[in-house]
Amino acid sequence: MSYMDECASKYGDIYTLNLNPNYPAVYINNPDALQTVLTSDTKELSSPGELNVIFTFLLGTQSVITASGKQHQRKRQLIMPALHGERMRAYADIINQVTDSIISKLPIGTSFSIRNVTQTITLKIIMQAVFGLYDSPRATELERVLSDILESTSSPLSLATGIFPILGKVLGKFNPAHNFDTLRQQADKIMYEEIQERRNNQDSQTRVDILSLLMSARDEDGQAMTDVELRDELMTLLTAGHETTATALAWAVYFIYKNENVKTKLLEELNSLGKNPDSNVIFKLPYLTAVCNETLRIYPVGLLCFPRRVEKPISLCGYDLEPGTLVYGSIYNTHRRQDLYPNPDEFKPERFLERQYSAYEFLPFGGGARRCIGLAFAQFEMKLVLAKILTSYQLELLTKNKVNPKRRGLVSAPDRPIYMNRLS
Repeated sequence: MSYMDECASKYGDIYTLNLNPNYPAVYINNPDALQTVLTSDTKELSSPGELNVIFTFLLGTQSVITASGKQHQRKRQLIMPALHGERMRAYADIINQVTDSIISKLPIGTSFSIRNVTQTITLKIIMQAVFGLYDSPRATELERVLSDILESTSSPLSLATGIFPILGKVLGKFNPAHNFDTLRQQADKIMYEEIQERRNNQDSQTRVDILSLLMSARDEDGQAMTDVELRDELMTLLTAGHETTATALAWAVYFIYKNENVKTKLLEELNSLGKNPDSNVIFKLPYLTAVCNETLRIYPVGLLCFPRRVEKPISLCGYDLEPGTLVYGSIYNTHRRQDLYPNPDEFKPERFLERQYSAYEFLPFGGGARRCIGLAFAQFEMKLVLAKILTSYQLELLTKNKVNPKRRGLVSAPDRPIYMNRLS
């Protein structure tokens, strides 16, 4: 990230990194150019799933992230209803119950890493929302395996072997992918067993968890998802759907408790709602929304938009890009533009109360056809978890020094544990 800061400072709106001599990669942080990139006609710029091949080792070849064209559109249409609209209300109880359960078990007067806690919370939430599984042996085992999978893929070495497969061959038995393959096979076995059990059980048709909704969904031709498609979409939801939100929540708690005035304003807003406020009312709170947006702005979990490929010559920011060039929208650099966000290192939620940012100035979930499909669920979850923690418990921030972001696999995370203490 420091290198991205350096490049943006030196070259401005657009710069090229020649990481692969066959595919020059252009990074853009100019909002007007981003709008062109993310909404351009496919004749000039495309967003084929094959460019996201780095995710196939985890998500498989049938994930919405790795699909292209009509298949990508079909998958989004099948998945979207389970993650938007009125479905959110059904997840509110799960979010509140899980958060309460995890935080209430923290010993009073004992320090804990907030990211470990938020990761436990978001994993249990996504498990219950996706599978409707609570404390079944299958759910417990899948939670353990998924945690191990994410830990095994978070190191720089794991990321390097994913980007450069030749490195994995050089490392041989020391390649971290060896352990990962075993874990993935364990996860696959559990998920396929659950899918088969649902297919054999007619009662599953009345269930309203995400897996049941996906199994009952039909495309325009009346076709349902195959077992392989269901497995890949489940892995996508279970991994991308909790790791990212856990990190965003950890950052939010850190900034809220580090800035007393932010915490005071937030508590005043939340307490004004009285007891047992409606989840949709919480979701629409202006200052809570501003705090979440500023958290996602200052240290976005995803640093880049999914790549686009130039298909026909196109001009961006005064430069002519040739076919074959890969174009990345730099979320990280865009969120640090001085003209959009003065003093970008300062945590200031008021930015989002003072002005409205376009989808190309503030884009923590990417944009265009590849925008994160779980955006609504993630925002809803983030707000309800924070509201529950702030109004039900008293916590204290123990890590007083500045915490910086660092790469954690394909996303970002705090560079060291953020320790908290539960007071009551």
